[in-house]
Amino acid sequence: MIVEKQQQTRWGKSVVERIAKDLQAEFVGERGFSARNLWRIRQFYELYSQNAILPPLVAEIGWSHNVVVMEKCKVDSQREFYIRMAKKFGWTKEVLIHQIDNKTYEKYLLNQTNFEETLPEKYKKQAILAVKDEYQFGFLELADQHSEFELEAAIIKNIREFLLEMGGYFSFIGNQFRLEVGGQEYFIDLLLFHRKLACLVALELKIGEFTPEMVGKMQFYLSVLNDTLREPHENPAIGIVVCKSKNRTIVEYALKDSTKPIGVATYSISTEVPEAWKKLLPTAEQLEKHFHLIENLL
Repeated sequence: MIVEKQQQTRWGKSVVERIAKDLQAEFVGERGFSARNLWRIRQFYELYSQNAILPPLVAEIGWSHNVVVMEKCKVDSQREFYIRMAKKFGWTKEVLIHQIDNKTYEKYLLNQTNFEETLPEKYKKQAILAVKDEYQFGFLELADQHSEFELEAAIIKNIREFLLEMGGYFSFIGNQFRLEVGGQEYFIDLLLFHRKLACLVALELKIGEFTPEMVGKMQFYLSVLNDTLREPHENPAIGIVVCKSKNRTIVEYALKDSTKPIGVATYSISTEVPEAWKKLLPTAEQLEKHFHLIENLL
């Protein structure tokens, strides 16, 4: 009504404020009729009234969640991603805000894996959504200089927050998980299980830059897990190498001829994006193209 009246009679701000007062007087004790909220409702209508996809989705999350998505997201694919994820994982308003501020949308769409080439068609795209390009470990409260032992210990101490950051379907099995091969012992930093994919997930933590040798080591771990630990009903194990930094070109070549499903991600203990990195961030148009490749899985 507000949109129509503004188009027809050039209603101004004062008229909307008057309507807000009338509604508050009519529905005493009811919340949501402030002038500010009426302007939000008007914006909500303008944003979604001509959209064929999003209107059924916005009805599946609460108004406060919709306001967050509406005010913080700039393109429809980004809005759709957060609406679907909030519904799927039951995110609270605070968690939703954190996920948007943490650029979860971008990190899922730009991840580096070889899943397209190494996993069966029936679940490889779902697996792609299980790995981010970067994980935000600010909750660990680590110093800038830390060891791999300190990183792992902090994760174990904050395992709940860690699993939330990893995604909605991960379960923790153990750390320094022991494998015995040919009379020798090997230890996986973290062993997880992904309930949606029904597979073991080996995770290696590295405080330095990614090197190609890490892929070879992960392939070895995955082969052993598949032969000795995987249950008959489970899918093949996947691996995630989490480093402090990576060269994307080197990662691409390292994964190119790998026969095991592996993803390479980075981690950050700061929520700030370095100035030098900002110019490397993808444009909205580039993200839109990536989104359409996996939108049917959300």
